[in-house]
Amino acid sequence: MSKYYPHKLSAARLKEVYDIAPPRVRQYLDAEVNHVLDKIRPGDLVIELGCGYGRILAKLAGKAGWVIGIDISAPTLELARETVDTVSNCSLSRMDAAKLGFNDRTFDCVVCIQNGISAFHVDQRALISESVRVARPDGIVLFSSYSDKFWEHRLKWFELQSEAGLVGEINYKKTKDGIIVCNDGFVATTVRSMDFLALTAHLNVDVQIVEVDESSTFCEITPRAGSSKEGKRGC
Repeated sequence: MSKYYPHKLSAARLKEVYDIAPPRVRQYLDAEVNHVLDKIRPGDLVIELGCGYGRILAKLAGKAGWVIGIDISAPTLELARETVDTVSNCSLSRMDAAKLGFNDRTFDCVVCIQNGISAFHVDQRALISESVRVARPDGIVLFSSYSDKFWEHRLKWFELQSEAGLVGEINYKKTKDGIIVCNDGFVATTVRSMDFLALTAHLNVDVQIVEVDESSTFCEITPRAGSSKEGKRGC
């Protein structure tokens, strides 16, 4: 399952997922990006975890000083390079989001939206801890998952993806309560407010949970001074 996105939903296939999104889903996607842009300050150094084919990188770069997009899929990053070809303040790197090759306190803003915390299929606590490690004390870490209020629209979007052959046939007996299961092994989960609070409880951070557009649950994490030690891992 951890290899589903890199192999079955990479590059052009991943782009098609967004191309077929219905209007309410497009509204949700735009609302997420706009919420992130509100948190970025001019000149910020920003990293997007799981940047995919570069869907939002240009928008982030339009507000930030520099943006780094990382993804685990090489074919997807190749498409991303074409997507951001004319964006001068953006770079890309193939990297595991749970094992970032950057020094502590490097970024002003760490972005992992569109339910990446579920889609990556890595240890969620490790993913958040690693994101906090590379964030500056005056910076912010942004994770999002789906709001329960969006379930009907989310399921419809996955049904469209299944019809297009991008994911397997949906197993409706197992698909419920924020979990979508396909017969080809694909599973999409939901990280709710209490889950985010539990995943961050061990960290020296301030956490705020915000619902956006009745479609996203954002976990906004602010590292406290002294929350990490510099120099554990180099670029």
